[in-house]
Amino acid sequence: MPQGTSTPWSYILVRLLFKFVLKIFYGTIVVENAELIPKSGEPCIVCANHSNSLTDALVLVTAIPSRARNMLRLTAKSTQFGRRTFTSWLIESAGTVPIKRRKDFNDEDVDNSETMEELMKALELGDAICLFPEGMSRYHPTIAPLKTGVARIVSDVLTRNQDKSDFSISILTCSITYMHRQHFRSDVLVTFHRSIKFTPKDNPELVAPVDFNHIREVTARMQELISSGTIDAPSWDLVRSAKLASRMYAPLGTRMSLGDHVRLTRTFAEALKAPEHLHEHGAGTATGEGAREDLKIQSLRRDLKNYQDRLVRLGIKDDRIRRPLTKRTILLRMCIRLSWSLVLFIISIPGLLLWIPVFLTTFYAVHNFKKSGPIWDTWDEIAQYKLVYGLFSGGFVWLTSVLLTLPVAPFTAVVVPLLMWMTLRWLEDAISAFRAFTALTHLLRVGEAVAGEMRDVREDLYTRVKDLAVGTLGLPQDPEKHFMERGGREKGRVRGRLESGTKYFSVRRRRKRDWNETLRLYDKVDYPEEAL
Repeated sequence: MPQGTSTPWSYILVRLLFKFVLKIFYGTIVVENAELIPKSGEPCIVCANHSNSLTDALVLVTAIPSRARNMLRLTAKSTQFGRRTFTSWLIESAGTVPIKRRKDFNDEDVDNSETMEELMKALELGDAICLFPEGMSRYHPTIAPLKTGVARIVSDVLTRNQDKSDFSISILTCSITYMHRQHFRSDVLVTFHRSIKFTPKDNPELVAPVDFNHIREVTARMQELISSGTIDAPSWDLVRSAKLASRMYAPLGTRMSLGDHVRLTRTFAEALKAPEHLHEHGAGTATGEGAREDLKIQSLRRDLKNYQDRLVRLGIKDDRIRRPLTKRTILLRMCIRLSWSLVLFIISIPGLLLWIPVFLTTFYAVHNFKKSGPIWDTWDEIAQYKLVYGLFSGGFVWLTSVLLTLPVAPFTAVVVPLLMWMTLRWLEDAISAFRAFTALTHLLRVGEAVAGEMRDVREDLYTRVKDLAVGTLGLPQDPEKHFMERGGREKGRVRGRLESGTKYFSVRRRRKRDWNETLRLYDKVDYPEEAL
């Protein structure tokens, strides 16, 4: 049995470097089902959805344990190679294989035969290669129809090795879900699915000559698996409404695992997009009970959107409508939140002096990059720009600090990263406290009359959401009990009030109240309005 290519030092360096950078940029990266990854020496094609450019590849490289695979051979568009940039060096040093795309060559025919030959040889050596079958990264809420290249590679490799009775090759599908892909300290879910294994003996239909329908069947199966583990919706509005419905049905925040939160949101997204054809063709295309159910869901989706729009205009969260507070309680909490925010901000000032160059550099780079094209073609690369420029500027701050304190350089080399990390933790809590203070201020300004009206609207919406969840989708009647009892000690999850209090002071990770949090002074619930 092949053992796979030994891991080059440059790949080890890249993996360690970006594991560190990704841990800083994203609050929590949760990896599910890592035990399903085929071991080194087993030919394997890793396939995932592609919504965050180079960051997707880096997340996969760091998510696959080194004890499971020696390395993951990556692919990237050919225009990234041969340039005098850090990104180009990074890609080439990690053993990445260039793929030519027609869109980069004026839609003319391109020849990738050498690339395919290299990938197939790597598979025959027992390596794992990474391909994104959507063909390109894009800032869009839905997964594009997958191209058939992966299934064709499987067919070609099986054909080349049809005389080897013990030969097998697997497709390992993976779903990557970013809560807010381009925002600092948001969260990421990486879900591996059970691999699809092929052998010449068990899958003669994929050995040449091949009926292309079998290639399409494999591709369709891949699409179904990848889509099943993430939020796949035709519009950002639908994602927004599905998240609101999920929070209404199970207002647990981080007391439920990130995986359960994503799958629950996906369930509502699938239900709410059922009547999508009514928007395109009109209600007259459906009749009977099905049409009435579609109209009911369409009405719920519209009312969820209107309710969320009003929450945004008022600057308050649904949880404050669900659990009303007295005026006295609001004023008391405002004093506590503001005082705590000021205390944390004051103790963060020394470390913030080190962070300011990093924040300014990444802001300037991203601000200019956004001007280079439309949202759908640029926003998927924002995280990549922040990671690269943040790495460079952070390294520069560290090196400058060491050089300016040469007599005590060993001490500075350790203390500066520790101070920057603790500052980031204090800053997260300070911004969270101030965000709560502003939300309470808005709630006080709204007044009891408007808040009462909003509660009536919410009660009606909650009843309809619960009916949809329990009656139509078959979800549990008591979601709090169901999701609190599921799973174990998943990363970032808070299991109870005691753990919630102790994790608040955790050096490793901030205790979030819900999975929607980012390092922002406001709750991020909206998405770009530009048509995608």
